[in-house]
Amino acid sequence: MVLEGNPEVGSPRTSDLQHRGNKGPCVLSSPGEDAQPGEEPIKYGELIVLGYNGCLASGDKGRRRSRLALSRRPHANGVKPDVMHHISTPLVSKALSNRGQHSISYTLSRSHSVIVEYTHDSDTDMFQIGRSTENMIDFVVTDTSPGGGAAEGPSAQSTISRYACRILCDRRPPYTARIYAAGFDASSNIFLGERAAKWRTPDGLMDGLTTNGVLVMHPAGGFSEDSAPGVWREISVCGNVYTLRDSRSAQQRGKLVENESNVLQDGSLIDLCGATLLWRTPAGLLRAPTLKQLEAQRQEANAARPQCPVGLSTLAFPSPARGRTAPDKQQPWVYVRCGHVHGYHGWGCRRERGPQERECPLCRLVGPYVPLWLGQEAGLCLDPGPPSHAFAPCGHVCSEKTARYWAQTPLPHGTHAFHAACPFCGAWLTGEHGCVRLIFQGPLD
Repeated sequence: MVLEGNPEVGSPRTSDLQHRGNKGPCVLSSPGEDAQPGEEPIKYGELIVLGYNGCLASGDKGRRRSRLALSRRPHANGVKPDVMHHISTPLVSKALSNRGQHSISYTLSRSHSVIVEYTHDSDTDMFQIGRSTENMIDFVVTDTSPGGGAAEGPSAQSTISRYACRILCDRRPPYTARIYAAGFDASSNIFLGERAAKWRTPDGLMDGLTTNGVLVMHPAGGFSEDSAPGVWREISVCGNVYTLRDSRSAQQRGKLVENESNVLQDGSLIDLCGATLLWRTPAGLLRAPTLKQLEAQRQEANAARPQCPVGLSTLAFPSPARGRTAPDKQQPWVYVRCGHVHGYHGWGCRRERGPQERECPLCRLVGPYVPLWLGQEAGLCLDPGPPSHAFAPCGHVCSEKTARYWAQTPLPHGTHAFHAACPFCGAWLTGEHGCVRLIFQGPLD
């Protein structure tokens, strides 16, 4: 039985209730409608998953990868809000069974639901992100464990939603990208159950939050050498910005932040409660170092012939092609408390303080002693500076400004905790600063 017989035709604000449809996997190389044959499609931006250092352990394959470019589709697949219905529960299943009709269902009680229907929008493209491997998900993301132990396979313990979020990109300049919580499922629906946080807005529309939420942080000063971490916020299903809930899945929403928006900026972080993604714009990527520059820095560092100050052996950073396997004989190692770089040696162990605890033979400081690995995901770097600093305790090496930025950026963990982490492997940072300046010894000849 219909509780309110006539549908309410809403006129939602675009910034509050703009949702888009999806007709298939993300298009990476097909030219857009305005592109000439052979031309590359217009790129909206790229998403980089923190903790993988350039590639999944099992290799990037299809929609399951560590980095994905979002490009203009051959045909617009957007939808926009059209009609809002107040209906009784028996009619909900009927309304949601139409796969050709995108809709969002808000269950208010056992006898009352609100369904918002959407119609085609030719001005936007939509890209969906989640744990599901179904075709409507453009970017399949799985949980990332601290220290690079990524859970790439299906996990019953995953806290990432199957349909976690969606990004909507304007097809015309300046190609603005906006993020919204939740994604449409195989039936083209978003369903917020009775226990989900949801509410009626002052202008009579509906809004809500997903179970574990979608958090976003925009860096202050852009993603550049002068960047500073921003404030973490939660994004609603309708794209509104709220302060964080008391815990990740609390039913009480935070306060509306009216002077902030869901527009993604270069360097914006997106947390899906199990994995954190970095958004890079095309302009921002032009400022980032290239893989060729990173390789040139590696070769330049090795050409300086750094030596172990005790064993006097020549040290060299391994080639990225070798991957992060067991360290070889020339691998540089570092005492992360002081930054003194050595070759591997077996003395100085302090087993009473842990197997990695060693006493530096130069300054006598005791702390973790780990191999050094170059950060190979260029999109995570703020500048093309020399590889002068290492994260503690994992030993990933990058520029000073990149190291200091990530060392002071708290990343969400669990339901209410935050930890700074290495962006290349996800290991939680330790020590007073989270990173250390490397002290190399040059050749004696």
